[in-house]
Amino acid sequence: MHAPGQVERLWVSRLRWRLRGAWQWPAFGLLTLVDAILLTRLPFYGSGPGTLVGGLLVAAFANLLAVAVVGPLVGLRLRRRRPDLPKLIADDYAGTAVLALICLGFVVGGLLHRPALAAEREDVAAVAASTHDYVIAQAPGYREGLAAIDAMRIEEDLYRSCVPGPDPQRWLCLFVSTDQSPPGVTADPDRAPNGAYRVHGGFR
Repeated sequence: MHAPGQVERLWVSRLRWRLRGAWQWPAFGLLTLVDAILLTRLPFYGSGPGTLVGGLLVAAFANLLAVAVVGPLVGLRLRRRRPDLPKLIADDYAGTAVLALICLGFVVGGLLHRPALAAEREDVAAVAASTHDYVIAQAPGYREGLAAIDAMRIEEDLYRSCVPGPDPQRWLCLFVSTDQSPPGVTADPDRAPNGAYRVHGGFR
């Protein structure tokens, strides 16, 4: 049996280890929120998840994968170098480090993708302006629908921009090419909105 002094020292030692190994889950909560904001404001792909809720889902999935799979593997390697570390503590350290690296990766990826994102946003603005000018000049009956322009990228530098009219099944749709200045605009004889056009295989 342990003497009272030994028990106390053992308890204090274990408590110290637990406190030293209590970083992973607080880091998970904080960095998941930070990652979600980064994915929304500084996405590393396309336009990102679009909303903070979408960013939270993506970030939570990535971080859970890191904690459940990557962290223990890194923790195993860490214990080989530091045999004095308990498994729980090694996994905690490793998981926290992986979470930080994921966040850093989102930052770097977002910065690298920023020029492409800016160019895409410029294209979308050009498509909206071209659609507006076309409607005012050649299809004034669709003016009320200009507040609900639906533009979809078909391929690089080519968009299909649609404006709703009185008939919900017959939109005014335009092909807008942004690889020239001003953008080229061609009317699409198909009046189906973008959602129906995609379903029917119009985009290839």
